[in-house]
Amino acid sequence: MDLASARHIGAGLTAMGLIGAGAGLGILFGNYLQAAIRNPAAAAGERPMLFLGFAVTEAMGIFALVIAFIILYA
Repeated sequence: MDLASARHIGAGLTAMGLIGAGAGLGILFGNYLQAAIRNPAAAAGERPMLFLGFAVTEAMGIFALVIAFIILYA
């Protein structure tokens, strides 16, 4: 196995962090929707935490993508 093959395999494994980010966002918004349907009065109070969770989850996915690009092109 040469260096180029190892880089592609490593970048592919690193990019799998995007799968976790996608699943995390689905769980996050699904649970928020369930909570908003059960108690609509409290939904507005939970929205800032929803967006904070969205930002953190999306940032982790972007970090995984950046590391994959660093592995490929550095």
